[in-house]
Amino acid sequence: MITKHKSQRVVVLVDVQNMYYSAKNIYGKKLNFGALLKRLVGERELVRAIAYVIRAEIGEKEQAFYDALQEEGFDIHEKELQTFAGGAKKGDWDVGIAMDAIRYAPKIDSIVLVSGDGDFEPLVQYLKSTFGTIVEVAAFGKTCSSKLKSSADEIFDIDKNTRTLLIRYKQYATKDRP
Repeated sequence: MITKHKSQRVVVLVDVQNMYYSAKNIYGKKLNFGALLKRLVGERELVRAIAYVIRAEIGEKEQAFYDALQEEGFDIHEKELQTFAGGAKKGDWDVGIAMDAIRYAPKIDSIVLVSGDGDFEPLVQYLKSTFGTIVEVAAFGKTCSSKLKSSADEIFDIDKNTRTLLIRYKQYATKDRP
C-alpha cells in the first residue's frame, strides 16, 4: 500500500473502451467514471484526468456520454474507429496513453492508469525506473493482466467496489451513455 497525501500531484489516464467493455461483459452494467475518479484521487491534487475514447458512431448517446465525462472533470481525447479492407475494425489508444504518461511523469507524483491491458506493463516499469513515478492501476481484477498487476505500485480492484462504481443500464434513462 502506498502512502497518499494531500500534496501529491496525480494524473488519471482512462482507457475507456477497456473499462466500458469489461463492465459490460463481466457484470452487464456500466462503470460510473465520475465516482471512480473521485475514489482514485481522494484528497490528493488532481492535475489532469484524461478519458481516451474511440468514436464509433456519431450519435446522441455517444455524445451524451462524452459530455457526461467532461462534466465529471475528464478531458476527452478521441479518435475515430478504423475500418480496414475486409471489414476488420480497430480502435485503441495504447500509444497515446503511453506518450501522455511519459509526458506527465516528470511533473507529477503519481499516475493512475485505469486499464487492465497487459500491453501497459512495460510502460509501468519505464515510468517507475526512469522517473520514480508512483504508478497505480485501477481495473477489474478478474480481467486485469497479471503482469500489469505485479508491476504496479498499487492496484485498485473495481471488482471489490461494484456496489458503488457500477450502474444498471436503466439508471441512465435521462443520460443514456454508451
